[in-house]
Amino acid sequence: MSKPFKGVLNLDVRDSTPDWEPYLPPSAPAGSPNVLFLVIDDTGIAAWDTFGGMIEMPNLNRIAKLGLKYSNWHTTALCSPTRSCFLTGRNAHMNGMACITEGANGFPGANAVIPPENGTIAEMLLERGYSTFCIGKWHLTPETEQHMAASRRTWPTGRGFERYYGFLGGETNQWYPDLTEDNHFTSAPYGPEQGYHLSKDLVDKSIQYICDSQQVAPDKPWLLYLAFGANHAPHHSPKEWADKYKGKFDVGYEKYREMVLPRMQKLGIVPKGTTVSPINPWPVGEVISPGDQVLPWDSLNADQKRLFARMAENYAGFSSYTDHELGRLVDYLEESGQIDNTIIMVMSDNGASGEGGPVGSVNENKFFNGWPDDLESNLAKIDVLGGPETYPHYPTGWAMAFNTPYKMFKRYSLEGGVADPLIITWPKEMKKVAGQVRDQYHHCIDLVPTILDCCGVEPPAVIKGFTQTPIQGVSMRYTFDNPTAESTRQIQYYAMLGTRAIYHKGWKAVARHGALSGKSDFMNDKWELYHIETDRAECTDVSEQFPEKKTELIATWFAVAGANHVFPLDDRTAVEQLTVERPEPAKARDNYTYYPNTSEVPEGVAPNIRNRSYGILAKVNVTDPKNAQGILMAQGGVAGGHTLFLKGGKLYYVYNFLGMEEQKVVSADLVPQGEVILGVKFNREKEEPKGCANGTVTLYVNDKAVGSGKMRTQPGKFALAGEGLVIGRMGADSVTQECKAPFEFRGGSVKSVTINVTGEHYRNLEMEALAMLSRE
Repeated sequence: MSKPFKGVLNLDVRDSTPDWEPYLPPSAPAGSPNVLFLVIDDTGIAAWDTFGGMIEMPNLNRIAKLGLKYSNWHTTALCSPTRSCFLTGRNAHMNGMACITEGANGFPGANAVIPPENGTIAEMLLERGYSTFCIGKWHLTPETEQHMAASRRTWPTGRGFERYYGFLGGETNQWYPDLTEDNHFTSAPYGPEQGYHLSKDLVDKSIQYICDSQQVAPDKPWLLYLAFGANHAPHHSPKEWADKYKGKFDVGYEKYREMVLPRMQKLGIVPKGTTVSPINPWPVGEVISPGDQVLPWDSLNADQKRLFARMAENYAGFSSYTDHELGRLVDYLEESGQIDNTIIMVMSDNGASGEGGPVGSVNENKFFNGWPDDLESNLAKIDVLGGPETYPHYPTGWAMAFNTPYKMFKRYSLEGGVADPLIITWPKEMKKVAGQVRDQYHHCIDLVPTILDCCGVEPPAVIKGFTQTPIQGVSMRYTFDNPTAESTRQIQYYAMLGTRAIYHKGWKAVARHGALSGKSDFMNDKWELYHIETDRAECTDVSEQFPEKKTELIATWFAVAGANHVFPLDDRTAVEQLTVERPEPAKARDNYTYYPNTSEVPEGVAPNIRNRSYGILAKVNVTDPKNAQGILMAQGGVAGGHTLFLKGGKLYYVYNFLGMEEQKVVSADLVPQGEVILGVKFNREKEEPKGCANGTVTLYVNDKAVGSGKMRTQPGKFALAGEGLVIGRMGADSVTQECKAPFEFRGGSVKSVTINVTGEHYRNLEMEALAMLSRE
């Protein structure tokens, strides 16, 4: 509500007294600290040397030496749910985030829309006079709202951030990212040939946004939420950074765990006496799916060991390179005199990722299309692993290693999924305790109340007219000066993809249930009990010794879960999840028309041409047939896609099958001058193998066939993220070697492009499910 006018109003302005206060924007109290969130994706607590791992992070170490490392801090085990907790201080199910946004369900705890009653820290501080910026990964917008026709209600600018630059989904290509700025899609400013990498770009934007504000209002505090694409797949690393780790992971992932544990104990990250958990803690096939198992290092052949070690080197290089770029932001804060009064929180959103499966992948898009990712083909790309030609992910063994000493990884309510690194630095207030470790048990919902406490801000009762729900987190500020204080977080529930657990005053009960197992039967789950205070790695189940404690914790889990909208429990497989009917932006239709000079159309809302006949017709005005060239339509990139274009006056259609084979048809003659319709038609004749349409592709100029050939289509999506449909230019990632992005149209003009799809709308649920999981 606006403030009342306290001036004097008379007929003549000369007899009136002004009062500016009702019309001024809110102003933060003098000396209010800046706030910097630094979110690094898919990183286990044993990855960085900051916490005892073997990945060198000198700039994170700089930050940690100015503040505190937290060794007993927890997340939800998955991306979107954890990030909703980071920003609101409420539990994930209270935010409607039981799963990633792609797995939304029509229940209060799983609808993938943070309710306006749960205000974000950006909305809270914006009302207190802060500038608010969001940079990087968001993943808090339903997939059906990530396009230009969507409401912006769940975009960063709809949730309190004044500026945004990054990617809305769960992952993106680090060399050719799909980018959004504020409320519209945009393109990277340059390409990898000129030194582009997303980590570098995000730091550039971070510095720019802060400078934009500070050079005008140097006393105005700011909130920056900087969420890197690193270290989520694809693990894209500059080669020179991966090469820094040559040979360092040749010992294998089991030996890595043995080497790192003593380092963690020496730093105080885990208690002395902590042991390493088994690499396959639950029976494979019975509880853990075969895709989540770890293959013992000694069972691998020499080529597998060489490839798997390089995958770890590549991941480590990705992480260290991002740290290097982050160093420029830290330098800027130091040089501009801002770091002393900036609260910096560095965190991961879940444990290391097991989405690479037992053998990892060099091109995940093959795996997510159900295409064999064979060792010979992978080894052929070992020297370019992490470059633009690849889309890699390491195997589950490294996920387990980077979560040392804990069990399992991301998606599981065991400690490997939820026990993650956290650094909190506030140099102005931490000079006497800088560089120390804090071991109080805390959770990601505790960050918002900590910030509010440090900023002297009471949680607002109302935001934008919505009465606010109570913040469920507790402030961690009490730990700053008191390393031995008893934790104020004494209870926390966990529920993720069918896995369940609850912590209470040093004890933890865990339901033995696989993630996405599809087995249901929740009431018959066996529960394990751990005295987590003395058994940090959950190695000794003491449920038989303390049956009453186990019963008490199970009952407590049900009570707390009910109060937090956790029900119904959902362990359906990813394939089953995709059968859920969700709101769509528009009804499916036979004809889709697009125009040049418009934004990219994400694949999720573009025409589905998989395993069916289709046609593409472009209305073009050709003014110079001999020199006419450029893209009419393009979709996808180097890992798979298709494009219709002119080159040297001839009509081309290229379908790039999973980055393995460019299927090409070219017209024999030049296209004519004037208004013409240029097109291609694919006639599906059979399906072989499953989901792959085989048939004949024919080029047309007006109604005349000018070229044809045989072709097959891939069963799944062209890309896991980005590489949408564009008209009149190539997307950032070139579909074909015949032309290089952007290859804009010249020698005429493109009027419109219509895509016609006929036959049954095809969905390979297995393929889509795998792709959905990759975005966690």
